[in-house]
Amino acid sequence: MIRIWAAAAAMVAALVATAADARWMRAETDSFIIYSEGSEKSLREFASTLQRFDVALRLLLEVKEQGEANRLPIYLLGSTGEVAKLYTGSRSSSFVGFYRTDRNGSFAVSHRENGGRSRGTSASQETLFHEYAHHFMKRYRTGAYPAWIIEGFAEYYSTIDFDKNGKALIGKPAYGRQYGLVELPQIPVETLLATDPHSLKTVGQVDVYYGRAWLLTHMLFHDTSRDGQLVAYARAINAGIEAEQAARQVFGDLDQLDKDLAAYLRRPLNYRVTRDAIPVPTRIAVTALPPGEDAAIPLRLARLNARSADDARTARDGLRTLASAHAGDAAVWFEYAAAEWALDKQSRNLATVRSALDRAIAIDPDHVRANVLLGELLMHELEEKGDYDDAGWQKAREPITLANRTDPDDPLPLYVYFQSFVDQGQVPPDIAIDGLEQAFRLAPENIEIRVAHAFALANRGRFTSAIRLAQSIAFDPHMGAQARPFLEQLLRLRDQREGRRAPGAAE
Repeated sequence: MIRIWAAAAAMVAALVATAADARWMRAETDSFIIYSEGSEKSLREFASTLQRFDVALRLLLEVKEQGEANRLPIYLLGSTGEVAKLYTGSRSSSFVGFYRTDRNGSFAVSHRENGGRSRGTSASQETLFHEYAHHFMKRYRTGAYPAWIIEGFAEYYSTIDFDKNGKALIGKPAYGRQYGLVELPQIPVETLLATDPHSLKTVGQVDVYYGRAWLLTHMLFHDTSRDGQLVAYARAINAGIEAEQAARQVFGDLDQLDKDLAAYLRRPLNYRVTRDAIPVPTRIAVTALPPGEDAAIPLRLARLNARSADDARTARDGLRTLASAHAGDAAVWFEYAAAEWALDKQSRNLATVRSALDRAIAIDPDHVRANVLLGELLMHELEEKGDYDDAGWQKAREPITLANRTDPDDPLPLYVYFQSFVDQGQVPPDIAIDGLEQAFRLAPENIEIRVAHAFALANRGRFTSAIRLAQSIAFDPHMGAQARPFLEQLLRLRDQREGRRAPGAAE
């Protein structure tokens, strides 16, 4: 037992030491908030390139909105090994970047290594472009897409680069997939179309899958003989046609598609060039973080990416130590409160959560996330007591309402306000339902908000829109299995509302 506690103390000390040694900066653009160590010059250049990528995607995919009210946080770590360790616990893992979204928001993690590439875009740029393409697709292409399209889309756009005149080059080779495409056994197209990459057993199979998804996407975009097929296939699926039937209906014989894909790999690959230059962004603000927040970044990442109860407690312990060292920093006190709140119910200390939140709000009364968490804590206490009277719940909503007034573009206060009525056992009023819809517009990639919004649409009789949202989640390779019961539930609700019999029901 002494050895266990000593090991835990060493882990906390290492985290705090890492935090103390960090020198993080924040770059803000129209669409991103980027955190990185290293030089200001390299961060500014990276932010500029990423913002140009965002502008290029909006141009190519005909998205009129420019910039984001709810900007995506991105964390750039020093090496792929650091990313792998954060995500899996092992520096030798093959993960070099990831994108994550939950009720508290979305963020991406990438790295600053070039990977020794002698041609093509840098490894770090491709990784980040891939992850951001996922985020962009979830925000602006909210239909139902099979896993291979989701990954093929991200791979295809990850290689965008800019020439010396500033024009975007689209469809350049994914050199990082060359080995899997040429040297390893290939996945037949028919299997590719039906496979979830998370079901694959080896790193090699995953590499082949991503390469084949990229190559098929590239061919469907660039081979004139198959012009329009990708769009027609996606439309067929979103019209309710089963995926395999849609594939055969649009692509024709799948064995021939497989042969065509093999031949396409042997051809010189072409790419497109935008007619006009993509402007270099001018609104980039780079600032050094205050000492407390600077030190908290590694621990924030540890909190957000905890893979086990031990990981969560280690992050909490590090933040507790950090809060003592930076007692005047509201951001650190909030991180400590959030880490304590994230522990399982048997482990967390609600008095500690309240005390840390009180410290954060005393320093910064308008701290958005501290006020939201305070509202959630108050609602939790009411539920624990079985108190569902309006007076207590109205009091609990006050800090959530303050958070919304402070930052109307943060979707979390809007969502938690709506959810408060559900937790109280009340029908949410129109103002809460309208707020939920606004939260969905700000963060359509957020699965929890999307599910709540779909049910709210169904309750208003808008089943077509609700089911479309549910289908988009059911096809998502990152959580499709969990989402299919949700889709089936909405279909049952629609059938009950419209007086339909369930399939197979007795006459």
